[in-house]
Formats: sequence, C-alpha cells, structure tokens
Amino acid sequence: MNMNATLIGQIIFLLVIPITLLGYYLGKRKTQTPILTAVLAFFSAFVPPVALIFFIVLVVKSDVEKPEKVA
Repeated sequence: MNMNATLIGQIIFLLVIPITLLGYYLGKRKTQTPILTAVLAFFSAFVPPVALIFFIVLVVKSDVEKPEKVA
C-alpha cells in the first residue's frame, strides 16, 4: 500500500481537533488544569502513538473531586 506524505499530513491535521477537544474534556474531569491538558493533547496529536499513550494515562487516572458548593 502506497501512501504519500500529503495524505498522512491531512489525516493528522483532521485528528488534531477531536484529540484536542477530547483532551480538554478529560482534563476537566481528571485534572485541575484542563487548558494545559488540552494544549498537551494538541501537541501530542502530531505524533499519534504519543497521543494514544497520553489518553491511556488520562483515562486510567482517577477523577478529581469537585468541592461542594456552600450556600
């Protein structure tokens, strides 16, 4: 199977947006710094195996407890 660099680049470019959004969503649930998590997900999206490892670590991590609202 012959794949050219343009096709691979377009596939990675199309994957950057969902990976970043998923990184932000998981960052909100699993960390206290969701924007930093989204930025790391954005940069890891350019190397898909690194992005996969990044998401495995986030999924395995336990959720952050949210403070209760005092009325």
